[in-house]
Amino acid sequence: MHSRASQNRLSGSAFHSRISALLLAMLSTMAAIYVAGRLWQDAADRVYLIQELDKRSGQGESAISVDDTLKVIACREQQKQLSTLEMQLAAARQEGFVPKSLSKNEGAHSKKKLLAVIGIFTTFGRKKNRDAIRKAWMPSGAALKKLADEKGIVVRFVIGRSPNRGDSLDRQIDRENEQTNDFIVLDGQVDASEERPKKMKSFYIHAVENWDAEFYVKVNDDVYVNIDVLGATLTAYLNKPRVYIGCMKSGEVFSELTHKWYEPDWWKFGDAKSYFTHASGELYAISRALAQFISINRSILRTYAHDDVSAGSWFIGLDVKHIDERKFCCSSWLPGAICTAV
Repeated sequence: MHSRASQNRLSGSAFHSRISALLLAMLSTMAAIYVAGRLWQDAADRVYLIQELDKRSGQGESAISVDDTLKVIACREQQKQLSTLEMQLAAARQEGFVPKSLSKNEGAHSKKKLLAVIGIFTTFGRKKNRDAIRKAWMPSGAALKKLADEKGIVVRFVIGRSPNRGDSLDRQIDRENEQTNDFIVLDGQVDASEERPKKMKSFYIHAVENWDAEFYVKVNDDVYVNIDVLGATLTAYLNKPRVYIGCMKSGEVFSELTHKWYEPDWWKFGDAKSYFTHASGELYAISRALAQFISINRSILRTYAHDDVSAGSWFIGLDVKHIDERKFCCSSWLPGAICTAV
């Protein structure tokens, strides 16, 4: 009895030993297969690297490190970005200083491409002038909207804010605008005679950011305009991407501090003390590309004592067509003139 139990224990122990040996053999085989596979892959990689090294050596090139490889990849990415920027720059030159994606500005006031946005520069205490213009050539109410819808011409009075922000002067303009709804009020711009060049720049920035038009026109509030003739004249220049249209003139630069037209930067205009050719400030027009140029470069564009001189100075170094359009000479009383100064 005792002997039979001992034999059973020995047979069970032998059975477990055979299972353990079988599992160990299986694990050893799997490990051998894994190691052989890795060694084969490493060998294949070494063969590939040796072949590449032979190629480079045959071509007079040297092997490069991982760091160098990463630098090459980074350079290639920068090259791609540079190529993209160069294409955008080419598109900008084609369109007029800005990429096409930026030129498709659908303004908050109009999604339809307009022919022109006309800003009539006015100031405080000039309500009689504004009322005279409303009666003479600037439509009011529904007719003002009809002018924009049918002829693509937007007309607005342009004014800044009082040096004493929120005073009676500002309140008068706000009340008038509530009745007529025909103002561009430049909230960030002080309205004063010495601020006119900056006011002009602010107008172009505001206009190009709010209306998508072919032309942007500046006119004084003592000038009467024939809108039909103005529209026809501007239409004739639609095929020119960068135009500066006006009654071109020059003039003396006054260096005397007490003179009415004193120019603080008189020394910049040479010994002759004569302004460069520019459009008279009574009425002139610039194309969309130039208005966009002003908006984009607003922080670095220098202003001079006069708004018309300032505008002219911005376009001197650009590829801009200066058009001496005599119909824009408001004080000359020429037959067929667009405007008349009073």
